[in-house]
Amino acid sequence: MNKALKFVVFLGTTREGRLGERAAKFILEQIKSRGHQVEFFDPEVLKLPMLVKPLHFYRDRSTAPAQLLEMNQKIVDADAIVVVSAEYNHSIPPALSNLMDHFPGSSFSSKPSGIMCYSPGQYGGVRAAMQLRAFLGEMGCISVSNIFAIPKIHERLDAEGKPSSDSGTNDNTVKNAVTFLDQVQWWAEAARHQRELSANDNTTKF
Repeated sequence: MNKALKFVVFLGTTREGRLGERAAKFILEQIKSRGHQVEFFDPEVLKLPMLVKPLHFYRDRSTAPAQLLEMNQKIVDADAIVVVSAEYNHSIPPALSNLMDHFPGSSFSSKPSGIMCYSPGQYGGVRAAMQLRAFLGEMGCISVSNIFAIPKIHERLDAEGKPSSDSGTNDNTVKNAVTFLDQVQWWAEAARHQRELSANDNTTKF
């Protein structure tokens, strides 16, 4: 059996009445059920300020806020990134980009990312997901091809992130999560193997 992977899950919304907590609870449980470790970054809880000085602007890292240093180390140690994103005006939520932009691309590099998006409408937030592909690629954590989109999330998941008993799409939601995480896990294991080889022979890290 492959050893456990380390995930960091970013939730990308602070909007009043947000449904993202349902999506986050669901995917966190799916990841944990595979035996992996997971850190959860919620901008509503973390309360990072509007970006003024990112971590990589501190010439002396020891003077940076302890919160940023601790979060950054968790990102560096991760094998995979999962972004749980809403769609604000057909675009990336500012809380998500603000949260991730506090850290340098080098912290995200050489590991895959997965995009999970949702909306109360029929498109499931995929327009934001298309923009996240470019954003995550520039951060150094290229997204896998599978996007896990949940349309009409208020009907599919309850407040605790469980598939709703009155939804006729329960099986599809879980099935799609399995397909999504299978792909993220495959690339995370491959990237971890390559990082270990690179560390041993001092080859370039991208």
